[in-house]
Amino acid sequence: MTAIRLGHLYPAQMSMYGDRGNILTLQQRASWRGLPLTVVPLGLGASAGAEVETCHGFFFGGGQDRDQAALAEDLRTHKGAPLRAAVAAGAPLLAVCGGYQLLGSHYATADGAIVPGLDLLPLWTQAGHRRLVGNVVVTPDPELGLGITRLVGFENHSGRTHLGPACRPLGRTVVGEGNNGEDGGEGVWAGTVVGTYLHGPVLPRNPALADWWLRAACRRAGWPDQLAPLDDGWELSAQAEGAERAGRERGPAGREREGGLRSLVRRAQRR
Repeated sequence: MTAIRLGHLYPAQMSMYGDRGNILTLQQRASWRGLPLTVVPLGLGASAGAEVETCHGFFFGGGQDRDQAALAEDLRTHKGAPLRAAVAAGAPLLAVCGGYQLLGSHYATADGAIVPGLDLLPLWTQAGHRRLVGNVVVTPDPELGLGITRLVGFENHSGRTHLGPACRPLGRTVVGEGNNGEDGGEGVWAGTVVGTYLHGPVLPRNPALADWWLRAACRRAGWPDQLAPLDDGWELSAQAEGAERAGRERGPAGREREGGLRSLVRRAQRR
């Protein structure tokens, strides 16, 4: 059987906030199980687009607005068709923050520009005036089959993502703002596609989500998808610490402290 080929979309442009740690996590969890996994950088250009067809799964990280605008045309022109075909055939795709936004029809920037997306899922994003920042706790959709009751991460985004009626959120926020700070949803999932605003990076502290990706990639590459169990004690300890920090920072006391800081900033700006 062939090695699992992990396509890393635009690693030079879309690797904000330590999201390369998600790649390292998938490599390590595959290695611990004796599964060969090769990372394939999928940068700008037609030649990288041809490489998409050889990959069994994909990761798409976050970037700034200017990075998204710079690669949007390349994504649609050189990678859109083979990426949609791979996903339809069962390849997993995990997209974080900017990569998540580009899964939809478009991203409307703060200055009114429209950045076209991949149109892989019926969702769209509008830039907001306030950044949504802080630790997050999410109850994942049980239909995804992760077998857990909690995901944790760190959000830092101004985009407000809205899901179409056919989309399901990855989960519901217990602590944090999520997709848009209004409807209580965080992320999206459909088939073997997951989009999320959770940085941290997300996979080291959420090993069940990493193994969800690995199982789907194994099926695509022809490997058995029954993964050997691992001792995730350290990972789950870090997850629990993140959840505790989220409750402490973004609970009632945390919101009161944040409101006080904002008042100080406003008074200073009036001087």
